[in-house]
Amino acid sequence: MNIQEFICKYQEAFGKNTPLPIAFGYHHKAAEEVKKIPRCMIGAIRKVCNGKPLTLSADNVLCGGGSLYTAFAPMPDRVPVFVSEVEHYKQNQEQVKAYINRLDIRLTKKPYLNFIRIDQLESLEEMEGILFFATPDVLSGLYSWAFYDNNDNDAVCTRFASGCCSIVTFTTKENAAGGRRCFIGMLDPSARPLVPKNELTFTIPMCRFKEMLNTMEQSALFQKAYSIVRKRINGEIQKEAE
Repeated sequence: MNIQEFICKYQEAFGKNTPLPIAFGYHHKAAEEVKKIPRCMIGAIRKVCNGKPLTLSADNVLCGGGSLYTAFAPMPDRVPVFVSEVEHYKQNQEQVKAYINRLDIRLTKKPYLNFIRIDQLESLEEMEGILFFATPDVLSGLYSWAFYDNNDNDAVCTRFASGCCSIVTFTTKENAAGGRRCFIGMLDPSARPLVPKNELTFTIPMCRFKEMLNTMEQSALFQKAYSIVRKRINGEIQKEAE
C-alpha cells in the first residue's frame, strides 16, 4: 500500500474531517526554515496537522527536556530538579535520573527533525514514525488495528513521559530496535493545554507501520463494530451515549 492508498483507506476508516497523521524523522536537510518556536514544541507539532511542515533542531528546541527527548543535547542538570521539585511528577531527583538513564537516549548525528503531514510526502524512507492526534473514538480504531496482528500484551503502551518524549523518544527507539510496540501519549499535564482537550497522541514506529499497512483492510477498522463508531466521528449519530 503506497501513501495515497493509505490516505484513501484512512479517510474511509475515520472520515475526511479527522486530521491526517504526521510522519517524522531525522534528516540532514531541513523540510522547513528553522524558526523560533514557543518553549514547548508540542503546540508547533500539532499545527503540522494544518499542512505546514515543522523542522526542529538544536537551535530552536530551547526546552531542556525537549532538547534531551529529541536527542539534540544531553540532559541539563536542571531537569531532575524541575521534574521532581517544580512539577512534582516524580518523588525525587534520583527517580528522574534513573528514569532518564533507562531511556538510554543517544544523541542524533543528523541536525534536523522534520515533521511532515503524510499527504505531503512522496516516500516514507528515513522517517522514524507516524504520529496521530486522536480523539477517543479515533484512538479506539488505531488501538484495535495495532492489536489485530500483534498478540503481545504491550502491543500498545502508555508510559510516564513528557509530551515530546511520548512522541519522539519512545517511537524512535522502538524503530531503531525493529520493535512492534505503538505508544499512546500526551498525558503530560504540562503539555496538555497545547492540544485540544479531547485529543491524545498515538505513535507507530515506521518499521511497525509498514507491517500494519498490510493488515489495515482486514482489521476491525472496516468491520461492523467500528462502523458505528465511525458514524459518530462523522456526526451521523446525533445522540450521545449517556
